[in-house]
Amino acid sequence: MIRQRWGTTAVATDRTLVWLKRLPRVAMGEAPFEREVGSRVRAEHCLATDAFQRPLRSRFRARLRPGVGPLRARLRMNVDLDYQAMLNVALEEARLGLAEGGIPIGAALFDQTGALLGRGHNRRVQDNDPSVHGETDAFRKAGRQRRYVDTIMVTTLAPCWYCSGLIVQFRIGTVVVGESRTFRGGIDWLRERGVQVIDLDSSECASVLGAYIAAHPDVWHEDIGEG
Repeated sequence: MIRQRWGTTAVATDRTLVWLKRLPRVAMGEAPFEREVGSRVRAEHCLATDAFQRPLRSRFRARLRPGVGPLRARLRMNVDLDYQAMLNVALEEARLGLAEGGIPIGAALFDQTGALLGRGHNRRVQDNDPSVHGETDAFRKAGRQRRYVDTIMVTTLAPCWYCSGLIVQFRIGTVVVGESRTFRGGIDWLRERGVQVIDLDSSECASVLGAYIAAHPDVWHEDIGEG
């Protein structure tokens, strides 16, 4: 029996097992080996592919977290996401902002499996801070992430140029928009930049914001930079 382990080959005889250092690696496929260990060891054929991959598979499994299945199952890249349910989280934030006396625009950031990372809403009025839009608030609440290309930004309204810049800067891969009837913002530019934009055209989102704009047109125009 011959087993290949990271540049070290084990040769087994009937009586002894000798580790031979610095032997050439076994070529992929069938490889005949002939070696003397005290006495002539007959040539053996081994399937090097299996011999080489077996220790690799065991080492890879050891790196998986306890109780977690194969990598493919963990990533769940083909999972079907419920964008409406994700939008409902952002809509809850919009209603919360309205109850606080602010502009009813909410947002939430999710990972590629649909797990919530952070949620927030426009707090221009509440905090007297023009930089706190729904998307930026959700982004900050999510904390540091190693990468954003697989994340999903969900917002009740098409992102303005300011928030579109944040999306491009951090390479957020997907943006789910509640509606763009009221304000189109930078979604065309985002698409040109390769961002996947999904517009759900929600009448509920348009209704909540539309009622606020009718009552507070000055605050709305201030928020979008047209005051």
